[in-house]
Amino acid sequence: MRAERLRKLMQELMQELDRTDNVDQELKSTIKRLQADINDLVDPDTDSAENTVLDDAIALEARFAASHPVAEKILRELINNLSRIGI
Repeated sequence: MRAERLRKLMQELMQELDRTDNVDQELKSTIKRLQADINDLVDPDTDSAENTVLDDAIALEARFAASHPVAEKILRELINNLSRIGI
C-alpha cells in the first residue's frame, strides 16, 4: 500500500509541474531522477541500500518552497511517507 501511495504522490507531483510554466530543464531532470529512485526503492528486486531518495526529496522541497507551493506540499507528504517506511 505504501509503495502505491509513493507512486501516486510522484504522479501528482509530475502533473502539478506539467501545469506550471516556470520549471526549468534541470529541475525536470532532478524530478525524473527522484521518480526513478522511488520506483527502485519500492521494487523488491532492486537493491536500494545506496538510495538517497529522502535527501533528494528534502532538497527539492526546499527549492519549491517559494515558487511552487502545491509541489512543495506534495513533496512534504512524500517525505512523510518515506519516513514512515524507514527511509
